[in-house]
Amino acid sequence: MDIIRDYQFVNEKDRGASAAIGNFDGVHLGHQHVIDLARSNAERLGAPLGVVTFEPHPRQYFAPKAPPFRLMSAEARANRLEKLGVDKLYELNFNASLSALTPEQFARDVLAGGLGLSHVVVGEDFRFGAGRAGSAADLARFGAEMGFGVTIAPLLKGKLGEVSSTAIRKALSEGRPRDAAAMLGHWHRIDGEVIRGDQRGRDLGFPTANMSIAGLHPPRFGVYVVEAEVLTGPFAGTYGGAASLGVRPTFGENLPNLESYLFDFKGDLYGAHLSVALIEYLRPEEAFDSLDDLIAQMHADCARAREILAAP
Repeated sequence: MDIIRDYQFVNEKDRGASAAIGNFDGVHLGHQHVIDLARSNAERLGAPLGVVTFEPHPRQYFAPKAPPFRLMSAEARANRLEKLGVDKLYELNFNASLSALTPEQFARDVLAGGLGLSHVVVGEDFRFGAGRAGSAADLARFGAEMGFGVTIAPLLKGKLGEVSSTAIRKALSEGRPRDAAAMLGHWHRIDGEVIRGDQRGRDLGFPTANMSIAGLHPPRFGVYVVEAEVLTGPFAGTYGGAASLGVRPTFGENLPNLESYLFDFKGDLYGAHLSVALIEYLRPEEAFDSLDDLIAQMHADCARAREILAAP
């Protein structure tokens, strides 16, 4: 997959795609439906399949001090889109210049002129241009004038209601990772590099892979059943495990992070990139009166996690 970040300097080979447009935070089932419609048009036109998105997320740009809300980092989003078969990821730099474009300027200068898109697909609630002034209907009108096709996708509804990033955040905040997965179409994952922690887990007999959750929407703090995919290094592979997500209250107040204990694993993962899927919420965080009590609970957590991972 090719990643293009500047719409003003685009190689000819990267133009002409049929592209889905949006923020694609989480790449949930609604996003995947929009991408599939773009794929159908790409096949019809003999064009590459593209996705047009923005970095930073516009919400981040306009409210940089707001609490973290993203379901995935830009790297994790790119990895997921590549798995979906996207050929061209137009990850446009969202800045003062881009945010100031009127809807007509965005359609003309970015979509038609800059990227030379042959077809675009958006959700029916799509808004674009300065002040979010443009609607999906406006985009269809501009497309007819400027030479690119437009498909407007209806919002997707599932058994849990409308599929949206907001609904997925709510499920995760409430410790319902399976409901989040039902809307995502895949497990919710936290991706990142393994960082050096306090090494308490090693001293307790449970060495963990520590990862920052900075910048991400925090799921409910507690202990989870997880499946960890080691993406880089000599130990690449998939491992079941149990993980603690939160501030580790037994040891005072700490920055939130994710600490994953991988079953039947021996090796050094510092610096490796992991993708950790949250499978099931086991229990809330708690402060234990003694290390012996904590260790006993960790054994119980791991036993329960193994049972859940072994179930069909």
